[in-house]
Amino acid sequence: MKRFEIIDGMRGYFLVFMLINHLIFVGGYWMMEVNHRQFAFVEDAQGFVFLSGLLIGMVYARKMLKSGYETGRQLLRNRAFELYRYAMGTVMAVLIVQMVLPDAYKLWYNWLGYTNFDEPLRLAAIATFLFQPTFMDILPQYIVYMLFAPPLVWLCLRGKWAHVLAGSLIVWMAAQLGLQRFVTDPLNSLFTGSDGQGIRASFNMLGWQIVFFSAMVIGALTAQDKIDWGRIFAPEKTLLPKAALAICLFFLPLRIITAWDLLPQSVLDKFATMEIRADFGPVYLINFAAVATGLTWLLIAGPKHHNMWVRRLANGVTTVFTLRFLRLLGRHSLQVYVWHVAIVYAVYYADGRTAELSQLTKTTIAVVCIALLALPALWREREQIVASLFGQPKAEPVKGKTTPATR
Repeated sequence: MKRFEIIDGMRGYFLVFMLINHLIFVGGYWMMEVNHRQFAFVEDAQGFVFLSGLLIGMVYARKMLKSGYETGRQLLRNRAFELYRYAMGTVMAVLIVQMVLPDAYKLWYNWLGYTNFDEPLRLAAIATFLFQPTFMDILPQYIVYMLFAPPLVWLCLRGKWAHVLAGSLIVWMAAQLGLQRFVTDPLNSLFTGSDGQGIRASFNMLGWQIVFFSAMVIGALTAQDKIDWGRIFAPEKTLLPKAALAICLFFLPLRIITAWDLLPQSVLDKFATMEIRADFGPVYLINFAAVATGLTWLLIAGPKHHNMWVRRLANGVTTVFTLRFLRLLGRHSLQVYVWHVAIVYAVYYADGRTAELSQLTKTTIAVVCIALLALPALWREREQIVASLFGQPKAEPVKGKTTPATR
């Protein structure tokens, strides 16, 4: 199996569950409850951002090693601008559709606020990522991180990776203390629109950047062959997975009792300050580090472990993450993410225009939507698909010459 295939499969997995969690029906539906987030303070968005940072480090570190810093920086900037076009195009498309569909303004108000082409201040806030409509908030942070990535990747290549991690940790701590408010509060007042909303974002970029840039550092070091993954995650070295499992087991009951609002108020008040999802608080950081460590050990060392049940679990997890459908989605993850936004908005609109649907109908819609996720990926791979279905005509060898087909 190629090196990136399991990463593609994992990104596809996170995209599928992001779609499931983002489909909103009146009365809810059962599929939203079948998710690892029910057992730990770990969600699909975290995994998606982490893997994106990992690939940025792996891919662009190699490009800088081969072609120099300027080439790598320009490629990253080009990629960021391409994603910016996706982000802005998605918003514009939704606003145009909102003008055409009856009741769309009312049904999407909680997600868009009073956002239309008559509010230039709101459009400016969207263009600068200060106002992010619901479910359109991962691309903006990804774009911003990519703009900061080139010098940080270069520092990793110069052996300064510890400095990058230290800086990322300091910025994360600033987010936990709310220091960004020195900037965001005045901007919020400046951009407040007629609906009373100014700055709007689901993710504090200063907090969530630690997910992206820690992964980027790991990716850059991997690209330089400075990490021996087989040695770190060896089958006989079980301290890391045991520690990760202990952390997960500690937070498991806390995750359940907080979901059911069973904590005493005095404990909840203290716990809530460390479990702020938007800031990627300490609870989320510790949980994610534990799950990522345990899963990495399972994928690398698990298949060689002496315990049969560990081997079976590792093989089962590997099988899931290497499903062809998930790898297809993962190879085109950002385009699929944009498409998932369109699906989510369409389903929410249709659900709001009809009587409450049955669980069977909701489940059918969700399954169809999961299948539809593949459309942009299939379109982008249409030439390869056609070639594999119908085969490529073999070139006739020229007499007296050796061709690649006859070597």
